[in-house]
Amino acid sequence: MTASTTRRTTAARSRIAAVGAIAVAGALILTGCGDQTDKSSSDSNTADSSNAPLADKLPADIRKAGVIKVGSDIAYPPVEFMKDGKAVGIDPDIAEALGKQLGVKFDFQNGKFDQLIVGLQSDRFNVIMSAMNDTKDRQNGIDSDTGKKAGDGIDFVDYFTAGTSILVQKGNPKGIESLDDLCGQVVALQRGTTSEGIANAQNKKCTDDGKPAIKLQTYDTDPEALLRLKQGASVADLNDFPVAAYNAKTSGGGKDFEVVGEQIEAGPYGIGVSKQDTQLRDALQAAMNAIIENGEYTKILEKWNVTDGAVTEAKINGGS
Repeated sequence: MTASTTRRTTAARSRIAAVGAIAVAGALILTGCGDQTDKSSSDSNTADSSNAPLADKLPADIRKAGVIKVGSDIAYPPVEFMKDGKAVGIDPDIAEALGKQLGVKFDFQNGKFDQLIVGLQSDRFNVIMSAMNDTKDRQNGIDSDTGKKAGDGIDFVDYFTAGTSILVQKGNPKGIESLDDLCGQVVALQRGTTSEGIANAQNKKCTDDGKPAIKLQTYDTDPEALLRLKQGASVADLNDFPVAAYNAKTSGGGKDFEVVGEQIEAGPYGIGVSKQDTQLRDALQAAMNAIIENGEYTKILEKWNVTDGAVTEAKINGGS
């Protein structure tokens, strides 16, 4: 992706008109703290299965309920964030388009990112849409830090591609250009993300090379990590390129941050689905391919200026 994808990050895409209202506890949304997966933050695209071409592909219980409950960390603009009391962004727009194909509404429920898989596997919601990278570790239930089995894995329906970027203060006062420059420095980021795995791998490289370790600070939400960087308490924040570019463009009118270096380990975002819910997974894949084919997907990416992250088909478990 290039700088045109300005914000995990961006700027322009046409959205299907939302009919439902979003109900959410404002204070919880603003903080992103605590277990909020039972709080509804979106009630978009009212279901009309009679006009939905792919409604019969859904499991009968979901078709009857007319709702797909979505676990999401709604504090990650431009992928998903709160605006005027509603969940907006790339993911909510894509979900709305999928809902039109499937005849259901997608109900976004806010929660901590590192607890979303647990919430999915405990049936608190049906899917995850939260700029979550599709990785083999997540597919297989492997803890990326320890390399050990940590539970059942999940399946992914891939719908976007993005890598990790390094975000620094405007003017790059510490001269950070690559991951190697982070050795011995304080780095802030969101807990449980792919960025944390990248930082941990770089930390090992630093010490193996005889350099001081990274002083890693992890937080429940990315805005918390961004605040530390803005305050000068860290030298960098690692997050997805769309998010990094968006914050570089918008925070402080573009005067707070900038992106340095190249994207790191670009890979797919996926809609997370329980391995037991194969019918739901396949229905989502069919709906995603339908909106890719009919052009709605491209319009959404254009709306948010993230067309460089487009995929040409929705693969299942395409991450590495």
